[in-house]
Amino acid sequence: MIVVLKAKAIHIPYLCHMSRFTDQWNILRHLTMRRVANICALRFSYRISRMLKKPLHLGKAFTLSIEPTTACNLGCPECPSGLKQFTRPTGKLNLDLHRNMLEQVGKHVFYINYYFQGEPFLHPQFLEIIRDAKKHYIYTATSTNAHFIDRKKADEIIDSGLDRLIISIDGLTQETYENYRVHGELAKVIEATKHLIAAKKEKKSTTPHLIFQFLAVKPNEHEIPAVFSLGSELGIDEVRIKTAQLYDYKQGNPLMPTNEKYARYHLQSDGTYALKYKTGNHCWRMWSGSVLTWDGKVVPCCFDKDAQHVLGTLETTDFNTVWKSPPYQAFRHAILTGRNDIDICKNCSEGAKVWA
Repeated sequence: MIVVLKAKAIHIPYLCHMSRFTDQWNILRHLTMRRVANICALRFSYRISRMLKKPLHLGKAFTLSIEPTTACNLGCPECPSGLKQFTRPTGKLNLDLHRNMLEQVGKHVFYINYYFQGEPFLHPQFLEIIRDAKKHYIYTATSTNAHFIDRKKADEIIDSGLDRLIISIDGLTQETYENYRVHGELAKVIEATKHLIAAKKEKKSTTPHLIFQFLAVKPNEHEIPAVFSLGSELGIDEVRIKTAQLYDYKQGNPLMPTNEKYARYHLQSDGTYALKYKTGNHCWRMWSGSVLTWDGKVVPCCFDKDAQHVLGTLETTDFNTVWKSPPYQAFRHAILTGRNDIDICKNCSEGAKVWA
């Protein structure tokens, strides 16, 4: 089992190197010479852009997040999908639109996270989406609350070729779990995990790489040591502790962990809280990848949950044209000259360094 604390510059050492190696090798084997050359061009142009404070782009996106659906069965308190607070419509990804996306990006994109908002397995053809991506030799990942995975579905997941599956498990008792995963049932998450592990063993498959992701909040932080034990007991491949993004944090928040090690925020001398990462005028995400909503809108990153910064739409143009378009370049320029003035960047720790 791999154990990782994913909280920017804080890590717990890996316990089992074989699972890590297998997954990392699986990612690397999806690289082609064309894809490697593209990444090199992106890294070079990113460095030059930071130096000149002007966006230079010599490559194409190599990673994407594609949203299968905005629908969700839960009501998590910090999630606009769960709270049904979107201004954009609820819907699901059309298979023809998705195949069109793949035709446009398949030569240079090698990693797709099929998750943005919503619960992916509420899309009735989600695994067909995964199979279509695998035809383009793309590493595929997704995140789930695991409420719709029985043994039959577990077998289908293994057979689809899905490479990575993040299972959200944010509590080890029903009381702590449903404190954040409102309307959720912990027993379903455990049962789904057992089905997936059994299916992998039966089919002698190394994929999907199974990750327990534990969102650290005040009601469950005392259970963090135990989630490692549970992961080991069940045979999960990796455990991650994730810090929670809170929208209302300056005066404190009931969900904010007591231990600042598990929080994105720190207490200041005046009694208010601030992001504990120092951000600069740069963001690799604006050069490496993008987010596509279920209806084909292109937004800069996963922090734009309500798609307020639409940079183009695949309903009227192709992705590579949007990628180099004036609106996209203008957004990159804004990042390079005044990132902290952009609303979706103010609560983001991408590329930041811990200063407190």
